[in-house]
Formats: sequence, C-alpha cells, structure tokens
Amino acid sequence: MATRKTATKSNGKNGTTSRKSTTAAASGRSRAGNSGSRSKSNGGDMENSKFHQLFMDELKDIYWAEKHLVKALPKMQKAATTTELVNAFADHLAATKQHVSRVEEIFEMMGMRPVAKKCEAMEGLVSEAQELIEEEEESAVLDAGLIIAAQKVEHYEIAAYGSLRTLATRMGHTDAANLLEQTLDEEKETDVLLTQIAETSVNEEALAE
Repeated sequence: MATRKTATKSNGKNGTTSRKSTTAAASGRSRAGNSGSRSKSNGGDMENSKFHQLFMDELKDIYWAEKHLVKALPKMQKAATTTELVNAFADHLAATKQHVSRVEEIFEMMGMRPVAKKCEAMEGLVSEAQELIEEEEESAVLDAGLIIAAQKVEHYEIAAYGSLRTLATRMGHTDAANLLEQTLDEEKETDVLLTQIAETSVNEEALAE
C-alpha cells in the first residue's frame, strides 16, 4: 500500500507540473501574439503619420521636378555651343530619365501609384534657363549662363534627394534610401562635372568675348 501511495503522489506532482508548463506556454504564445499586434499597429501608425506624409509629399515634388527637367534638358543641350557642355546635358538627360524610374520604383515600394505634385522651385529654375536661352545669343557667355542655370537645378536636387534619403532612413525604408542615395551621388557628380567644364574652358572663353 505504501508503494502505491508514493506512486500516486508522484503522478500527481507530474500532472501539476505538466499543467503549469502548458499554462506558461499558452501565456507565452499570448504575449507573443500581443507583441506582434503592437508591432503591426506601430508600423501602421508610421505609414499614416505626418512624418510619412512629409516624405510622400517631397517624393511627389521631386517626381514632378524630374519629369519637368526631362523636357527642359533637350532645349538646354540644343542651345549650348561647347562640345563638353552639349555632351554633359545629353548624359544628364539620360540619367534624369533613370531618376524618374527610380522615383516610380519608390512609389511602388510605398504601395502607391506614382503621383506628381507641381514643384514651384523647379518650374522657376527652368524658366530662368529658358529666359537666358531666349535673350542671349549663341556664345561662350550663353554657355556660362547655362552652366549656372544647370547648377542651380543640381543644387536643388541635391538638397531634395539628401533630405528624402534621410527621411527614408529614419523610417526604416532601407531599399528606398539606397535608391535615393544612388541618385544623390549622381546629382553631385553632375554638379562637379559642370564646374570642371566652366573652369577649364567656358569661363575663359566667355571672359574674352
């Protein structure tokens, strides 16, 4: 009899342990489920936050700016007289078309169709370049002015893409940030190239006219 009581008592303890383990596991699953819900909710809040909306507004702005620049660059290329500058505008036109595609890709990453929001700054900068073309005769002076106009555009784009990259990085949109940084680097390279063209030939020729 003593042996049977001991066995029964032991079995009771094992049963209690088993029930506690089951309860703890269920509690763990419940906590994990709640944590997952909170994480998803926070992600949703981020997507609807004013910070995210700022990012999307700036993305729409640069999308319009790039598409507008695609139309303007051929005119600037046609007006330029220096071979190096003509080639620089041609190369940047090809790059700008790629920049448009990258912005469209980022819209897709955000789950949105590409939407353009009129960029008053880019419209003004392009208008300045157009006025210069209409008022100045073909010359090195015109080329010097076109470089200035183009660099104003580049500096705006550098500021825009740098800011967009920072916002994307802060929100954890790594792939979008990488695309934005790639375009940012190309805008900087174009700015440096324009400076080189101005300093090595155009400015001297314009000064001599």
